[in-house]
Amino acid sequence: MSAKKLENYNTHEIVSEEAKILTTLLNDSVRQIAGEDTYNIIQNLIKVSDKKDYAELEKEISKLDNQEMMVISRYFATLPLLINISEDVELATEVNKFNNTNHDYLGKISDTIDLVSQKKDAQKILENVNVVPVLTAHPTQVQRKTILQLTNDIHQLLQKYRSVKDGIINRDEWLTKLRSYIEIIMQTDMIREKKLQVVNEITNVMNYYPKSLIPAITQFTSHYKQLAKKHGLNVDDSTPVTMGMWIGGDRDGNPYVTAETLKLSGSIQSQVIFEYYINQLNTLYRSISLSTSYVDPDPEVAHLAELSSDNSPFRTNEPYRRAFYYIEKRLVATEEKLLGITPKNSVIKENDKAVVPVYKDAQDFKNELEIIKNSLAKNHDQAVIDSLFEDLMEAIDVFGFHLATIDMRQDSSVNEACVAELLKNAEICDNYSDLSEEDKIKLLLDELTNDPRSLHSADAAQSDLLKKELKIYKTARKLKDHLGEDIIKQHIISHTESISDMLEQAIMLKEYGLINKDYARIQVVPLFETVEDLENSREIMTEYLNFDIVKKWIKSNNNYQEIMLGYSDSNKDGGYLASGWNLYKAQQDLTAIGEKAGVKITFMHGRGGTVGRGGGPSYDAITAQPFGSIKDRMRTTEQGEIIQNKYGNPFAAYYNMEMLVSATLERSISKQAVSQDQIQDFRSTMDKIVDDSNKVYRELVFENPNFLKFFFQATPIKEISSLNIGSRPASRKKLTDFSSLRAIPWVFSWSQSRFMFPAWYGVGSAFKHYIDADPDNLKQLQEMYQGWLFFHSLLARVDMVLSKSDMDIAKQYANLCEDEKTRSVYDIIYKEWQLTKEVILQIENHKELLEETPSLRSSLDYRMPYFNVLNYIQLEMIKRGRNDEIKGLYESIIHITINGVASGLRNSG
Repeated sequence: MSAKKLENYNTHEIVSEEAKILTTLLNDSVRQIAGEDTYNIIQNLIKVSDKKDYAELEKEISKLDNQEMMVISRYFATLPLLINISEDVELATEVNKFNNTNHDYLGKISDTIDLVSQKKDAQKILENVNVVPVLTAHPTQVQRKTILQLTNDIHQLLQKYRSVKDGIINRDEWLTKLRSYIEIIMQTDMIREKKLQVVNEITNVMNYYPKSLIPAITQFTSHYKQLAKKHGLNVDDSTPVTMGMWIGGDRDGNPYVTAETLKLSGSIQSQVIFEYYINQLNTLYRSISLSTSYVDPDPEVAHLAELSSDNSPFRTNEPYRRAFYYIEKRLVATEEKLLGITPKNSVIKENDKAVVPVYKDAQDFKNELEIIKNSLAKNHDQAVIDSLFEDLMEAIDVFGFHLATIDMRQDSSVNEACVAELLKNAEICDNYSDLSEEDKIKLLLDELTNDPRSLHSADAAQSDLLKKELKIYKTARKLKDHLGEDIIKQHIISHTESISDMLEQAIMLKEYGLINKDYARIQVVPLFETVEDLENSREIMTEYLNFDIVKKWIKSNNNYQEIMLGYSDSNKDGGYLASGWNLYKAQQDLTAIGEKAGVKITFMHGRGGTVGRGGGPSYDAITAQPFGSIKDRMRTTEQGEIIQNKYGNPFAAYYNMEMLVSATLERSISKQAVSQDQIQDFRSTMDKIVDDSNKVYRELVFENPNFLKFFFQATPIKEISSLNIGSRPASRKKLTDFSSLRAIPWVFSWSQSRFMFPAWYGVGSAFKHYIDADPDNLKQLQEMYQGWLFFHSLLARVDMVLSKSDMDIAKQYANLCEDEKTRSVYDIIYKEWQLTKEVILQIENHKELLEETPSLRSSLDYRMPYFNVLNYIQLEMIKRGRNDEIKGLYESIIHITINGVASGLRNSG
């Protein structure tokens, strides 16, 4: 039997048990907090929802007053959250159990390394692979930090459930503690009263590192190297997983990201990793109490001990402890110099005024630890090294003094405006923006190649925009000089539409020596977002890669050139099939363009949580990429509530890192299961289908005069825009302007109203037209589904999102529209939904949705009745809000429902 996904192993029984316990405790809490009458109303709503009697459900909810709505909405928002925790605990338990036994599952790293080891260049492959999850702060994380902490508390209690069943832990005490957290959740504000600032987003995401990401990545890295050694492969210098960060550096459309936030992001990250190192050193200091009465440490260890100012008489015969004290003293001094912070968690005595040299970099710090490690090895203390030392040593290689690489990002139009001003102030060109593309390129190349001076001058008057941007680049230079080159490695250009967009970015980097004619300390990374941009990317990159100066920049980056691909805007622009197919073809073609130029093209995938924004299972998404398009490295954004889902505990984090690395390795070495001729036939077929799908999508979205009005009236977009879920505005301009509306709230709104529109619209008609054109076409599509991973993944995501949609509930949202013409858009959408479901099942040869993912089907079965009620509460509150019937505290009810539906669906934006 082939390996299956770990999520599909049967944990339904234990989750069902826990769900019943959690539901009972929540019911008891509601009885106590709100009374028997409210409890009875809730139970009646559940019964009605379970029968799918939506007319009755709407009627019952309309009877409730706002005070009743407040308690009832909190109940139905809390229950899906509790079920999520139970599922997360069971996945974490299975990950831990399966990794400690010989259980098999799809993506297990030991199996993947077994496959790689059979290749001639196995060591090179394993050494070079690097996967980078990049944490972002897009406004999809609707839960407060306080709620996330309570979630973690409940998670820890549920981990002990098996011990409760076995009688090892007292059941009554366990239940009381569990109930206490549920009662706290029911009486805690779920939604922030004030909008997040960038600093809040930075500190919030940093919470995942000490408790989850650092232990998971260090353990995974250590395990990865051990598995390679079993095959005689030494990959000690490999870092299969490193971390990325957008928060504080991504200023595209976010006016609140400044030089100060960039500095703050770098400083806080550095502080987090310094605190980790100091905690680890404290453990080593307390644990490794080896005495010279029994061991003979190396002279280098004795020298470190002599340098130590730990003069306690109890340390006379304990050179390792004294050496650790000296190393920690140096580390504390380094943190004080770099960050101006004195750590509070150190073992260094307050009255210890001894001056020690600071570490010049993280490798310098590691070198001294290597001295101790080598001495322990010579004294046959390998168990001490393995249990106490390895995680710290791995962490230094992975995280350095910077923790995660911060990406900078800005819109190409801002770069152009700044460069135009610089050139005018320097009296080089008064009308840069009026030049032709050819003249722009000539001028920019001349400045980059022949003129080493900076264009900005302290004497010249500067606009506020230029001052702000220059200050950011100056800060980036300082961060790299102090915290190391890895703190910032890429600058991404949103809306890259031309070569001049990329060269303008280089000009801005040149202002503070971050790029020159010979090398690039920060790489220029284009972001191709819309379908049109993806099509134009071939011509842009072909010409760009052939410039001599660009070749030097790429050479200084080990011959890698990164390109970012935007999933959200391409979907919003052209629909699901057009987005997926154009991204696939672009990767194939850009990879070939790079190979012709002797350059390794690597991709950053700008995915969101939902299918409409490129989301879906990571393993499937990566293994569905075009053959040859993964060159050792891959980066992908992780956004909003997806960060909590994937990395909220160390076991889940480990599993998701394992999936990312395994899939990347598997795709790097695998060969096509079908012939090149078949692939060419598939491509030809897809071109026809996608053109049709794009036409169907654009006819509704861009040509139907009622569509935009329908979107704003039949979804909670305006309510979502007022929700305090992120520092970034919901749109770049006014809210009613479709082109400037961000893809995130666009998708979020369709999810809340249960249409899931961006993830499937246009799919059914396109496939139906193709099937109707020839009786053999259905069979061909079925063969494509079985034999082509890309196509299989493409359709599986549609299958999944259709199962989460509910067109009966969506109909109620459509009824919010003010006139019949606007409401009629629903009929068009519903007809396409029915067709899409019918055709998808035909191609999959399935009788019902989610046949391949029974665990998800089970999960939805027992959560749907609860968050369906939430949708009807949301509908009622939207009506009251639009009729001006809710004020003050009650305005938060609709936000509670948004939170609850997002929790229930598990991928809001």
